[in-house]
Amino acid sequence: MIPLFAGNRFHVNPIGYHFFFNPWINEPLRLGSCKLMKELKQYGCEIWIYTSSYRSPCLIRLWLRCYGIHVAGVINQTVHNAYLRRYSGYDRPSKNPKAFGIDLHIDDSEGVRLEGKKYGFEVVVISPEDRNWNLEVLEAVVRQLNP
Repeated sequence: MIPLFAGNRFHVNPIGYHFFFNPWINEPLRLGSCKLMKELKQYGCEIWIYTSSYRSPCLIRLWLRCYGIHVAGVINQTVHNAYLRRYSGYDRPSKNPKAFGIDLHIDDSEGVRLEGKKYGFEVVVISPEDRNWNLEVLEAVVRQLNP
């Protein structure tokens, strides 16, 4: 998962959807996301969105499709909680991509990196201020694909 939800913390792409969708989808996409997703697909990557928000997976998919981005799946907080509840002995980190078969998790939270070390999943943390964040993600993907 890559921090795509731009809010007011990231440099953003121009709105990629028709104003009709504004009541449901009103958030810009982080600048460079569209190009990065295409490059990741060329590397054969399967793109998943893993968010701690309660946004509907359908709305997240629709929002991304408005920008031409197709994802394999969406894990929101509801899905995360339901999955981890099924495993009573399982600690509940804020995110656990390993539990969903995700090999590399991209986040903007240092706390998620710490959880990654504790629970054994790979995390690359990118800063909201980093304008070259997409290059950092690509480098991490290449390292993951060619250990």
